[in-house]
Amino acid sequence: MSRTFLLLVAAAAVAQAVDKRQAFNQSIPPTTTLNGSVIENPTAFATPFVLNVEDLWDLLVGPVSSASITTTISATTVPSSSLIPPPPLYYSPFPSGQQYPMEPKNESWSFPKDFWWGVAGAAYQIEGAAKSEGRGPSVWDVFTHRVTDFVVNNYTADISNNNYYMYKEDIARIAAMGVKAYSLTLSWSRIMPFGRGPVNQEAIAHYNDVINTCIEYDIIPIVTLFHWDLPLVLQDTYGGWLSEQIVADFVAYAKVAFAAYGDRVTYWFTVNEAIVFCNEYPYPAGYFKNFTIPNQQQPFHCGQSVLLAHSQAYRLGKEMMPNATIAYKNNGGYKIPLTNSTGDAVAVQRAWDFNEGWFSDPIYLTGDYNENVKAYVSTFLRPFTEGEKQTILGSADLYAHDAYTAQFYFAPDVGVAACVNNASNSLFPTCANTSYTYSAQDGGWAIGAYSDPLASWLHKTTDWLPAFLHYLADTWAGGRPIAVSEFGFAEPFEAQKTVLQDILYDPIRTSYYHDYMRAMLIAMSEGVNVVGCLAWSLYDNFEWSSGFAVKFGMQYVNFSDPALPRYYKASFFEYKNVFDIYQEK
Repeated sequence: MSRTFLLLVAAAAVAQAVDKRQAFNQSIPPTTTLNGSVIENPTAFATPFVLNVEDLWDLLVGPVSSASITTTISATTVPSSSLIPPPPLYYSPFPSGQQYPMEPKNESWSFPKDFWWGVAGAAYQIEGAAKSEGRGPSVWDVFTHRVTDFVVNNYTADISNNNYYMYKEDIARIAAMGVKAYSLTLSWSRIMPFGRGPVNQEAIAHYNDVINTCIEYDIIPIVTLFHWDLPLVLQDTYGGWLSEQIVADFVAYAKVAFAAYGDRVTYWFTVNEAIVFCNEYPYPAGYFKNFTIPNQQQPFHCGQSVLLAHSQAYRLGKEMMPNATIAYKNNGGYKIPLTNSTGDAVAVQRAWDFNEGWFSDPIYLTGDYNENVKAYVSTFLRPFTEGEKQTILGSADLYAHDAYTAQFYFAPDVGVAACVNNASNSLFPTCANTSYTYSAQDGGWAIGAYSDPLASWLHKTTDWLPAFLHYLADTWAGGRPIAVSEFGFAEPFEAQKTVLQDILYDPIRTSYYHDYMRAMLIAMSEGVNVVGCLAWSLYDNFEWSSGFAVKFGMQYVNFSDPALPRYYKASFFEYKNVFDIYQEK
């Protein structure tokens, strides 16, 4: 039986189910908050599934693995021996082995008392419990189970860190390190297994307890609504983010989340790194319903839907939670012209325009695309209406950016103008080349220390961070505060290490955090209003197409042990140490 036939059967059944649910037009029960007030949930259709969730897994994904722990476990006290920091990285060359003293405190630097420093994780990457308690499949379950070699070593996230059942332990461990904020994401397909319609009350209860556990440990919960794990039904029904049909479904999902958790969650991110997940389109052929949109145009159809969905969810959120801070989460590295040529300067501007500016210009500056993006997308996308522009413009309370690194840009060999006029050029439509080394005239040196080969885009470029933060503040923030919503480093070849103490000693990542935080302090001392930062990641996890073969975690997880024990790495202590020294008490 062909997958296409199965998809048609599944889609027809889902459509029938939606029609029946709409006929009932019943509301799910309202959510009672911690303080006893009631927030009305949106209208949803709480009727029996015609095609149940198990059918979706069986038809479209197949068998999944389960962890040895399948019930929520209580936190254990972190032993004091685990909280002993490592010795400083640098040692005196003298025979006595005398360590250098700790560097003196710079009295002109400080983090305000209310600066929230924290760690981040994402539902699909850490939760595991793939089918547990009614979760529906996402597109990533198809990528990992059906698309051979889409992920290194064909890893899956079926179990991953088993955070779904071990979250109390995980929150207790970051609290023991003094962490002030935890950025978590909700799984859309766990809360709404079909992406629309019925709400899974087990999922609502689960995330309630995750949020409450954060609060119990005096940790600020920061919630992201979408971090790439698109409900599979929405992709197979109408193309997911390729269709503007997703806007209403995303807003309905956002309303469920705001209603359930808005009395306790102050900080929200609507969408994480659309630049990345939109550029995943087109999806691998043969595994999803076919759509006729040309491949080169698909990322921009996705981007249009994201801007509409984000902005409408933001406006709804501000109605429901007037005091909440809600933002879109952008990403990208600092962009530096390789040479002082005019061509390289133009290439850098186009790189900004087609990356950060693709979403930041509409949200923060104009309500519409910048001129370079518009010149391309106007040939196939409908223009935003005036009402949509007004909704998009200003739909963020802070400027949130995932700021890991920097890179050089230079003009195509044929020149920028020739590239722009040739849609078959491999660099079209951005028409900018990337380099991670200085020009030959400048010696050809690497821009910074290399990370793991599976994260070839990432280098230790912390010296560029002050300029990067100034650029974000001057170009888009417009007086809004800035949050560095992700940053981190993949220690080279860490996945090949086998000795525990060798794994826990991560000198390049430790140096990255040391230098990154001091660079941030420099920018803040120069007037950039940074209000928080979130390190990626709280521990090693499923890193998308790299699976478990690349490590970003500040904690090691032994994935070979069914108990999945966690261990602090040296980098976590370095990150903490900066705030021990510089945060106002």
